[in-house]
Amino acid sequence: MNSLLAFDTATEHLSIAVAVGDRVWSREAAGGAHASATLIPSILGLLAEAGLPLAALDAIAFGRGPGAFTGLRTACSVAQGLAFGANKPVLPIDTLLAVAEDARAGAEDVSVWAAMDARMDEVYAAHYRWLRGNWTTLDAPMLTTPAQLNERWQAQPPQRVAGSALAAFGARLAPGAAVLCPDARPRATAMLPLARAAWARGEAVDAAQALPLYLRDKVAQTTLEREAIRAAKEAVR
Repeated sequence: MNSLLAFDTATEHLSIAVAVGDRVWSREAAGGAHASATLIPSILGLLAEAGLPLAALDAIAFGRGPGAFTGLRTACSVAQGLAFGANKPVLPIDTLLAVAEDARAGAEDVSVWAAMDARMDEVYAAHYRWLRGNWTTLDAPMLTTPAQLNERWQAQPPQRVAGSALAAFGARLAPGAAVLCPDARPRATAMLPLARAAWARGEAVDAAQALPLYLRDKVAQTTLEREAIRAAKEAVR
């Protein structure tokens, strides 16, 4: 794989990265409700900065969740629209794994609990281990509460805890002596190595399979999400 686009809109932060060989271009901006309107122009702007047409990409990686409903639907819709228009495969990346990668900071043997604020007094959490150049999922992404997460940590104290839940819940979370990484996020730059590894494992899929990972149920598609799909398709005509 030589060229790759990656983006995540699962949180209040919008993150985009483009890689061509060893060179990387990235942008961070406000996400949330703004992402539907700004994601596509930001992607096209970053591709232009890298001097890379959409058609030259090998694949498009996106954060599939868990995360905010509208943010996930926006990411999936834009990934589908761009990938369909350019006839490219997609690489769905777990948002919590991107948080863990962002927190790894070059460590060669480390386990990371990624914990993101899920609102409604709940936490999106997952447990991963990095060893010998690969991530292994120890506890799959879950929707839980601070109290339930603390029970898990009492039974098996965490080595490293990363993500927005640390700031959101403060003293209500009890990670013990774990290394804390409250600023770790699902940055697109952290998604790039995950996407390359997924590509090497043959995990690229058709654009129709650019689907979100929901840990809560929701049915309706919002007006902003429908607009994101239309804009993405028009961007590649």
